[in-house]
Amino acid sequence: MNVFEEDKKYIAGTYARFPVQIASGKGSLLYDEKGKEYIDMGSGIAVNSFGAADEVWRKAVTDQISKIQHTSNLYYTEPCVKLAKMLCEKTGMKKVFFGNSGAEANECAIKAARKYAAEKHGSDCYTIVTLKNSFHGRTLTTLAATGQEHYHELFTPLTPGFTHVSTNDLDELLDLSSDQKIAAVMIECVQGEGGVNALGKSYVKALRQFTEEKDILLICDEVQTGNGRSGRLYAYMNYDITPDIVSTAKGLGGGLPIGACLLGDKVQNVFSAGDHGSTFGGNPVACAAGCSILERIDETLLSEVREKSAFLFGAFSGAKGVESVSGMGLMIGLKTARPAAEVVKDCMENGVLCLTAKDKVRLLPALNIPMETLKKAAEIILEAAAKAPEAE
Repeated sequence: MNVFEEDKKYIAGTYARFPVQIASGKGSLLYDEKGKEYIDMGSGIAVNSFGAADEVWRKAVTDQISKIQHTSNLYYTEPCVKLAKMLCEKTGMKKVFFGNSGAEANECAIKAARKYAAEKHGSDCYTIVTLKNSFHGRTLTTLAATGQEHYHELFTPLTPGFTHVSTNDLDELLDLSSDQKIAAVMIECVQGEGGVNALGKSYVKALRQFTEEKDILLICDEVQTGNGRSGRLYAYMNYDITPDIVSTAKGLGGGLPIGACLLGDKVQNVFSAGDHGSTFGGNPVACAAGCSILERIDETLLSEVREKSAFLFGAFSGAKGVESVSGMGLMIGLKTARPAAEVVKDCMENGVLCLTAKDKVRLLPALNIPMETLKKAAEIILEAAAKAPEAE
């Protein structure tokens, strides 16, 4: 049996995998078991911030793993504290809780918001408002927070206390607030799984003003948009706002599992010992990896991300077979005349790995992808998009 067959036999069928076995990689180039080369325009769904087998990341990981791989949170470790300090200093947040994933970071954010609201406004103040088309995770609670009904099917009853309102429509939220107590509003500044759609700047600023006036916490889910992906360190920084809570993961670890919930002024002391926890959260190897990523996301790199973003938007906007371009930074969605799956398939056959989101082709390359590699990938994607749709 080959890997494809054994995967089907032994691994739960939760993934519709592409027919490619990734065997190795370097930077933005990946290779299958036969040696075929692919340009990676997905970076592990926005995880491999500096591409595959990055030297700085690899050294940080191997140096730490040769010292101690895990201790539990009963003890202190330097990488955990170092990464938390870096996150706070770069964002203005005050405290950090580490978990293992974006879903765990969002779970922590929800718990922090509910505890704050209960203590400040009463036990009946627990509703978390999220946006339709949002995606916040696959645990029962973060699934309840996700504003897409098809993800809810077969898993009800979900955790209660979540309401979904339309994007870019503040009036709907205002009407809701007159009927029930709201603990927090949770948003993605760019909805990733929902179709790579950026929220309007005027809407986000008005939303922030409303939440501040009502002492409603604002949570920014930066699981996919964070860590340089948007062209700023975190996507909310493009909107000139400061949220109360920030959740992040994916690109923070550069390839190792880590999630972080950043707590601002209002909620920095909301948790006491025993209120929350994680066996692997703050793992020293994952935190060492995170430090190696975060310390290199400086203004020089972010400027390059914005430059590459401008190139891609320019290359795809108005191109044959491309109906629209959405997103921000190196988080881009292409609405193509052909079905997205067909475009992705053709790109794969021609050595470029892309993703999908809803009915769009989704691009999430490494932040440091060389411009010449990016241009080559764009040419192949444009060729695939320009082909006539396949006959049914």
